[in-house]
Amino acid sequence: MSAVPLAAALPFVPSDIPGKQQQYFELITYHTNVGASKSRVADFYRDVALPAYGRLGIGPIGVFAPMYGPNQPSLYVILPHQSMDSAMRSSTLLLDDVEFQRLGADYLNATLDRPAYVRRQHQLMRAFVDMPQIAKPANGPDRIFELRIYESHSTIAGQKKIAMFNEGGEIAIFHKTGLNPVFFGETLYGPLMPNLTYMLGFESMSERDAAWARFIVDPEWIALRDDPTYADTVSNITDFILRPLPFSQI
Repeated sequence: MSAVPLAAALPFVPSDIPGKQQQYFELITYHTNVGASKSRVADFYRDVALPAYGRLGIGPIGVFAPMYGPNQPSLYVILPHQSMDSAMRSSTLLLDDVEFQRLGADYLNATLDRPAYVRRQHQLMRAFVDMPQIAKPANGPDRIFELRIYESHSTIAGQKKIAMFNEGGEIAIFHKTGLNPVFFGETLYGPLMPNLTYMLGFESMSERDAAWARFIVDPEWIALRDDPTYADTVSNITDFILRPLPFSQI
């Protein structure tokens, strides 16, 4: 295989360039092995995948381990894409990257008796209109992130909840009360559909708790919550608290 041609990587504009274009977010959930091989996925992202994605202009990339969430060993990766084309082609372009193949050979060619991970799950989302680009709201060494999934009982109900965040102004209330968004995404494919998924970032757990306390008593939120336009739009909420790995770019 040959190295990735420069022209092939050019359409993938880095996500920190200002603009209102709606990004696509790819959330990859790994169920990892236990014991000595538990860190293989994390090591692969640190040493091989993040530099390779960087050569494609994809970033910043978040890599997280759960603090509170599923009881099985797992790892969460969020990839921001500037286009659907990037989301669809990035895996193929990685496999055309000689350095990616060379440095990741042990992981990419894992054997049945020594697998790199148990399984992985992909979710593709489109950014909300009112927050079209990924953000990095927390940078401190003790920062935490909250990943929330809102399921709806129908497509129409799900669209109403998305409108509540956009036209209804819920995203603005989040910002005002210190619920610092990383992204909001409408899930296009993946598990638990229909759903929207979003992530918040905080410098500490105490900052997170204080922000939610402000939010639930905010007059604008209470009025929006009680607006019959948006009644009965969420059927289930899944909530994870995540810790970024030391090399995470978010």
